Amino acid sequence: MSRPRLIRPVTSPFDASLRVPGSKSITNRALLVAGLAEGTSTLTGVLDADDTRAMAAAIESFGATVDADWDAGVATIVGIGSAAIAGPLTLQANQSGTTGRFLLAIAATGTGAITVDGDEQLRGRPIGDLADALVSLGARVETPSATQSLPAVVHADGLSGGEVSLPGNISSQFASALLMAAPRMAEGLSIRLTGELVSTPYLDMTVAVMRAFGAEVQEVSGQGFVVAPGTYVACDYAIEPDASTASYFLAAAAITGSTIRLEGLSSASLQGDMEFAEVLAQMGSTIRHHGDSIELTGPSRLIGVDADMRDFSDTVPTLAAVAAFASTPTTIRGVGFIRHKESDRIAGTVAELQRLGIDATETDDGMVIVPGPLQPTVVQTYDDHRMAMAFSVLGLRNPGTRIADPDCVAKTFPKFYRALDELHPDLAPLVVVIDGPAGAGKSTVAKAIAERLGLLVLDTGAMYRAVAHSAIARDIDLGDWDAVGDLTKDLRIELDGSRVLIDGADATQVIRTAEVSKAVSIVAANPRVRDVLKNQQRSWMAAQDGGVAEGRDMGTVVFPRATLKIFMTAAIEERAKRRAAESLDFDYDAAVADLRRRDEVDSTRAVDPLAEAHDAVVIDSTNQSVEEIVDLVVSLLGDLVRP
Repeated sequence: MSRPRLIRPVTSPFDASLRVPGSKSITNRALLVAGLAEGTSTLTGVLDADDTRAMAAAIESFGATVDADWDAGVATIVGIGSAAIAGPLTLQANQSGTTGRFLLAIAATGTGAITVDGDEQLRGRPIGDLADALVSLGARVETPSATQSLPAVVHADGLSGGEVSLPGNISSQFASALLMAAPRMAEGLSIRLTGELVSTPYLDMTVAVMRAFGAEVQEVSGQGFVVAPGTYVACDYAIEPDASTASYFLAAAAITGSTIRLEGLSSASLQGDMEFAEVLAQMGSTIRHHGDSIELTGPSRLIGVDADMRDFSDTVPTLAAVAAFASTPTTIRGVGFIRHKESDRIAGTVAELQRLGIDATETDDGMVIVPGPLQPTVVQTYDDHRMAMAFSVLGLRNPGTRIADPDCVAKTFPKFYRALDELHPDLAPLVVVIDGPAGAGKSTVAKAIAERLGLLVLDTGAMYRAVAHSAIARDIDLGDWDAVGDLTKDLRIELDGSRVLIDGADATQVIRTAEVSKAVSIVAANPRVRDVLKNQQRSWMAAQDGGVAEGRDMGTVVFPRATLKIFMTAAIEERAKRRAAESLDFDYDAAVADLRRRDEVDSTRAVDPLAEAHDAVVIDSTNQSVEEIVDLVVSLLGDLVRP
């Protein structure tokens, strides 16, 4: 699980244009159908995400050939045509619900024992209605008896097809799975959907993709579909941008009074989630359609709505995030089935709104949100990409919002946070630097600040210690500046969480000996060493898009434009006591003497001497707890990162 990520608020309205990645739903349908088609298909606009890579790997497992340039969004697929999918075979869906459910139906049209499995999260999602439908068509499907979920083993011998009934109020993915498998059934398939239908736009999307690849599908007066037997025919297919992903950026503009233009999306989209924009219009936003793009400008005042979201349910957490800033309550209804998504999106969304201080309550088929003052907090994401992205949008207006396990967005949009940051055109990385003498508590405080703000720590002292240890280990004269400089240039120093690696080997403990402590100030005075490490430190901060750095010259030399500069000090007696926790062979009197020597060397060295930056805040840590110092530092950052 990745560490919490701080969301930087938007400080003024933005005016931005963006093209979001391709639709996950269309990509996975097109990948599967192309994999079943006769001939070679070229897909453009393909989404690069965990779910789509799972589908691409799965169709390769059953015999299709996939040549994908994921960065370019292009995939060339040679399908299996009329060839059978033959077991024994395991098809792995990872966390992708569409992949797992679609493959289960396709597996039933094959031969032999075919297992469909997924990660633990996907194993918790039900497939009972789909399995029952396949059994009614003559398939033999084995699932865990208590749960009717993955892993499922299909003992396949082809399917004749015929007629099947399926509840329409559980998941459109079940019906889509049967639809896409239907052409491979000897008699085709007539699907009758019973009860109230949900997510019907996804069924329309499935039919549109199937027809593009030559399938004959007829809709029966809103009650179901009839699919003729046959073989899919390869084609070139363009995938439109993802409307579910677009919702986050539409919402971002709505809550901040900004303007966003999303390229490649229009009112002619296959995706039902485009209806989300119309709900934002009801809340006061202005919507403009420009051919192949949509533009939204947020209002000065949002008003609550009563929205039936059964046909665009993936955007429920996003609307909930917007509703938190409305002037009147919002009711979301018609989405009881989203309790069975990657997480229970009703219970989870309500719980996180409450954690933020919002009066939110669950209903049988949705939630009611009464807006009010928000408080900063760490939002839990339940390993659900849509929860992470929706509440990240909320953080654009609520300072101090941190997102737990933000990397879960890789399921559908690995570059989400990069795109979100582009809404801050003038936003510099959040860099907090702490300078000061040895033993002042810089490392401890830096780690605590980073934990509070959801940032990483750049332990520059460990880098200099790594050089000192390496020079000693190689018996290099520390006074030979050229030799130590050459060594530094060739060393590979990595900061891996709390570990320090030198050329791949763990050196966390050996760099903390008294011998290294005595040597490090000599090494740190070497201008060649400082120049090499300074560049490495700047590269690290740029790669992390901000962080907390501590050392001797962070604010004066390495990061002169840091967001906040702290100069920490403490009485030398207190500093000596603190060294006890760092040294393997501690001697108090020797520690005091060594600290006095290091202070003298650090403050008088010719290159980058230890000094307060002119705009640094001085903090004496002698009689302050770490928590008190962290509170002070965060308060100095003000509303930008209020904890």
